[in-house]
Amino acid sequence: MSGDADDPLSDGSDAAVERSPDHVNVAAFLADLARSQPGALAVAVSDGRNPDGTARYAELSSLGLHRRSDRIAHALVGIGIGPGVRTVLMVEPSLDFFSLTFAMLKVGAIPVMVDPGMGIKNLGECLGEAEPEAFIGIPKAHAARIAFGWAKQTLRTNVTVGRRLFWGGHTLSKLEAQGSADPFPILQPDPEQTAAILFTSGSTGVPKGVVTPFRVFAAQVKALRDVYGIQPGERDLATFPLFALFGPALGMASVVPDMDASRPAQADPQRLYEAFQDYTCTNLFASPALIDKLGRYCTDQDLELTSLRRAISAGAPASSPALERFQGCLPEGVDVLTCYGATESLPVAMLGSREILRETRQLTDRGGGVCVGRPSTGIHVRIVPIHDEPIESWLEDLALPPGETGEIVVRGAVVTPSYYKRPQATKLAKIPAEGGEVWHRMGDIGYFDEQGRLWMCGRKSHRVDAETGTLYTVACEAVFNMHPAVRRSALVGVVREGVTTPLICIERVKQTTIKNGRLTKELLEIARSHDHTRTIDTVLYHPSFPVDVRHNAKIFREKLAEWASKKLASRQASAHP
Repeated sequence: MSGDADDPLSDGSDAAVERSPDHVNVAAFLADLARSQPGALAVAVSDGRNPDGTARYAELSSLGLHRRSDRIAHALVGIGIGPGVRTVLMVEPSLDFFSLTFAMLKVGAIPVMVDPGMGIKNLGECLGEAEPEAFIGIPKAHAARIAFGWAKQTLRTNVTVGRRLFWGGHTLSKLEAQGSADPFPILQPDPEQTAAILFTSGSTGVPKGVVTPFRVFAAQVKALRDVYGIQPGERDLATFPLFALFGPALGMASVVPDMDASRPAQADPQRLYEAFQDYTCTNLFASPALIDKLGRYCTDQDLELTSLRRAISAGAPASSPALERFQGCLPEGVDVLTCYGATESLPVAMLGSREILRETRQLTDRGGGVCVGRPSTGIHVRIVPIHDEPIESWLEDLALPPGETGEIVVRGAVVTPSYYKRPQATKLAKIPAEGGEVWHRMGDIGYFDEQGRLWMCGRKSHRVDAETGTLYTVACEAVFNMHPAVRRSALVGVVREGVTTPLICIERVKQTTIKNGRLTKELLEIARSHDHTRTIDTVLYHPSFPVDVRHNAKIFREKLAEWASKKLASRQASAHP
């Protein structure tokens, strides 16, 4: 739909998004969309069920979202939430979530976003570290804030999205009612000004606040648009709240299905498919666990995702069987695109499922690591020798040739410069380069093949340095995961009498009837058939791996290593009473 000539936002053009300048503030992309396509859907959020049992949604058009965020922006400034004010945002995916986020970007307030699945202790540490001055959240978030004393020394303003109880402050509904209906002048920030602080999940260490300048946010929007070929007017089945925010900035509607955003792996695939059909979605951004679940459902029900142009899998490597199953549900020629990146740098590389299933899976199954594709346009990727100390400055001589394994480092416009109030972590993760740029150490081990494809072998912090050599998690685990009775495996190192010993932890397929003794024998035979796993001689069985609640794929190997150490100690004590 083109702009209305009577609309003060309209410039009478259908192509404003296409010819818009490279904005520094991503909120300006929403303004472009509101001008060029005021009636286009921007956000649709699941809102219960109709009397006939069908799904009900709350919607905002691009113009509606723009105007509502303008009104909220006026109100936020009125209560002191203005440029540079660090503001915790703990709101479920909703029209409020989208409106608030764009409002905060417009005024230049700094959203502080944390993963609710990281646990109470980590949440408290993150919020204490961020020293927020304002807190916007649902009643449950405010109740937790009061109960656990989060950031009580620094908070001076709070806003409740929903019913306010005993904690005082403002409510979003009243603020919005009092806000001006006039257009809000979108902040034109310095490109280096902080747009947001996004805390990592802490799945492989202590959560850290990633400082994301406005220029990096804008670069990520442009990169996602260019790398994936996203066109204005598309619709995204949004299962990641942060990526969902990119939708309106990309000219793509975000459709939020009926699911718990903090636990996407537990989503009901029928509800996901329902939302997909209701809005004829063209894009899907999902975790491997969700890809697996939706693929199983569509296969069992003989359903096809007919309108899908691309599916993007991120967060952890998806298994070949899951990719193959999901591929069968897609229209001919459509790929599942595995996206490699991190909060500190997104996107980095990409590979399509057809190439994985046709070529790279065979090497993965033999322990060659997981191919994550070719670097995205504008992203420079190098492999450097593995060590755990800071690298003071970048020298091109550090780069290893193709075929040699080392640590993955990246540079480009999408790379964030630092962690919030973590100078040591920043020094460890960033390598200064000429022109003020930095190389980010991804914390992953990998290599380039002769075709220029990047392979990932596991996290650097999870490598096992044994006397017989260094073992990498992804490379070793793939070998054991080939056994049909293994749901997933995890390589860990246990120190015995001062010597680090590699062992494999196994989570069995629930339906399998094979006994542990026989399974152990078969797994050790598999281990001995590969050079890089032949030193593994111990198998332990864990009932259910500790994993992150968001992706349900990132294994907490530190917890498993602790469990394995206690298990072996108990065995030893039983053997020598």
